[in-house]
Amino acid sequence: MGREIKILSPCGMLGYGFPASSFLNGIKEEPHGIVVDAGSTDAGPHKLGAGVSIVSRRATKKDLEIILTNGVPRKIPIIIGSAGGAGARQHVEWTIDIIEEILKEKNLNVKMAVIWADISSESVIKANLQGKVNPLSPNIKPLNEKTIQETNGIVAQMGHEPILEALEQGADIIVCGRAYDPSPFAAIGIFHKKDPGLSYHLGKILECGALCAEPGTTKDSILGIIKDDSFTVKSLNPIRTCTQISVAAHTFYEKEHPFILHGPGFTLDLSECEFKELGEGEVQVSNSKYIPSEKYLIKLEGAREVAYRTFVMAGIRDPILLENLEEIEERVEAQVREYYQEIPREDYNINFYNYGMNAVLGSKETEIFSGHEVGVLLEVIGENQELANSICSTARSTFLHFGHEKRKSTAGNLAFPFAPSDIEFGPVYEFSVYHLMEIDDNPFNIEYR
Repeated sequence: MGREIKILSPCGMLGYGFPASSFLNGIKEEPHGIVVDAGSTDAGPHKLGAGVSIVSRRATKKDLEIILTNGVPRKIPIIIGSAGGAGARQHVEWTIDIIEEILKEKNLNVKMAVIWADISSESVIKANLQGKVNPLSPNIKPLNEKTIQETNGIVAQMGHEPILEALEQGADIIVCGRAYDPSPFAAIGIFHKKDPGLSYHLGKILECGALCAEPGTTKDSILGIIKDDSFTVKSLNPIRTCTQISVAAHTFYEKEHPFILHGPGFTLDLSECEFKELGEGEVQVSNSKYIPSEKYLIKLEGAREVAYRTFVMAGIRDPILLENLEEIEERVEAQVREYYQEIPREDYNINFYNYGMNAVLGSKETEIFSGHEVGVLLEVIGENQELANSICSTARSTFLHFGHEKRKSTAGNLAFPFAPSDIEFGPVYEFSVYHLMEIDDNPFNIEYR
């Protein structure tokens, strides 16, 4: 029997926060690695396009201080996946700046590995011409050179291989650019010669922190233990416990197929997995299968600026207005468009989101509206900020004073929670690159500091 390999996951997202007591309980277990995910596409393309983080610098530093001051002196490798939120160069550099600040303040000396995930436009254009780039799903358009050139920057999701190399070179801290979420966790297990199927399945569970426990949360620590033929998961906070159902349920998290999971260069087959409660809130998982792919595919992500946004929020409590709210909003938009006849219709969009009345599901809503008030989010998307501001201002004032049937008060239709009412949001981005690229050579460069 080989030794057990322990992996400590502080939380589901670096900067989300976690109880220090839970983390220190994990440190007492003498883990072989501290691994934390720091990025996601859940929030859309804005973070990648604008080069900003998902969480604040203050929150990220607070988490990193606990991690570094406990991990570095104990020589526990620390791995950060998808640094800074989207894993592009500016996100990675932002994270490194915080790490170096803490190391200097705490007088800590480390060997740091930085794994860049940025992919040049030229290499993507070349691969695309060779037929090696394809849409991730049928509703995504094939790439062309114009789209690639308009994209702010492209990153690729790395697998465990470059992270494994950094571990083999003795790095104390590994800061990864965009990574396939489970890969930094899997790298620890694979480094210690554990089964890659178990390592990746455990990584899939650990990357969300204690979300696999009951009650679940991303804001708490969890411990994974890889054995020769299985792995176990247990909570590090006494108020949470892992159960057969909670761990199995989290295996289905963010998956298009119930037991098949595709990653960089492999497929994970979980069709024969078994989940067993060992007692004291610990769950054992076995029979996770890692199947190497014939072609090594990496997911590319890129964002481009497409428009500008201005929005305004307001409340409505007039029952007469609420009776025909959606119809009146259509008439408001028509009046605005008639006023600005000189502006092409395609240059801007006016959107109303009526929170409390079908704003979440839209046309798919099955419940009949029965509320007494609605919060309206009026959004204008324009080809430049001045246009978005102008259209929003006119739409807001038109809606505010719109004379609808049966209206009794002319004081105004909308209640604004703050002033100024109109909020200039700035650039709007879209995922212009969301494709798979076949590779023959490793595109991820490692820099040691």
